[in-house]
Amino acid sequence: MQDGLTVLVGHSFAGTIISEAGNDPKVSALVYVAARAPDAGGDFGALAAKFPKPPASAGIVRANGFFWLSEESFLRDFAGDVEPTRARALYAVQVRGADALPNTRTTTAAWRVKPTWYQVSTQDRTINPELERLLAKRMNATTIEIDSSHVSLVSHPKEIADLILLAAGRKKSQ
Repeated sequence: MQDGLTVLVGHSFAGTIISEAGNDPKVSALVYVAARAPDAGGDFGALAAKFPKPPASAGIVRANGFFWLSEESFLRDFAGDVEPTRARALYAVQVRGADALPNTRTTTAAWRVKPTWYQVSTQDRTINPELERLLAKRMNATTIEIDSSHVSLVSHPKEIADLILLAAGRKKSQ
């Protein structure tokens, strides 16, 4: 419903969403922030299994068809470089994911046809940083690396905003 060209930005699981929705003609670019970037019909879990299991995996809690991270895992593995009071607030409002979400397969991979940017979190304990690098390389994305936990958008907002502005053509690369 956006008027004009739009840059889609996805963090973590939202990378799956922008991969699927990004073929819309109004989408001018895609930005993946420490995100999943599945190929059309690909088995992301099988691809991720080729890398060491990230520490956050041990903190997954499941109940009633949903999953989320335990407080300890959220603070240590998901938001490890965020100020503790802020990290606890983020934990408190964490949205639970449907159990089916991790195995959902896309029907398209918009990154195959759209200009794409990818931010790798080098201290990520939720998605293996080597997997992030592979995803970025596979999609031929303009890539930056930030010494950050999984939530680089919280701990390094300026760098993420600059990446989005670059993708939108509002900023020149340095």
